Amino acid sequence: MSGGTPAALAAEKPARARRRKLPARSRHIVTPMILSFLMSGIVASIATIRATGLTADLGTVIPQAWAISYVVAFPTALVVMPVVRWIVDLIVEAPGGERNRSQGMHAP
Repeated sequence: MSGGTPAALAAEKPARARRRKLPARSRHIVTPMILSFLMSGIVASIATIRATGLTADLGTVIPQAWAISYVVAFPTALVVMPVVRWIVDLIVEAPGGERNRSQGMHAP
């Protein structure tokens, strides 16, 4: 038996029990996919409740509104995400920014 550290316990699991992850290059698709899925659901739910009130058919109306919202939100997020990253890079210092490099320090 191993020492009980998380790494040791993970090494003991059979290969079939481990979850396979998507490759790192898929991050540029998966991030806006999940973000737009969650945000469109929240916005569609709030907008639907405000428009119809708390009615008995919310269980069918909200998923319909969500589906329509997601069809618009996901492609929009794919197009807008590179622009957002560019803007964020303009206003947020990268790890190990200029100040750290000038002092001979390295990012953690």
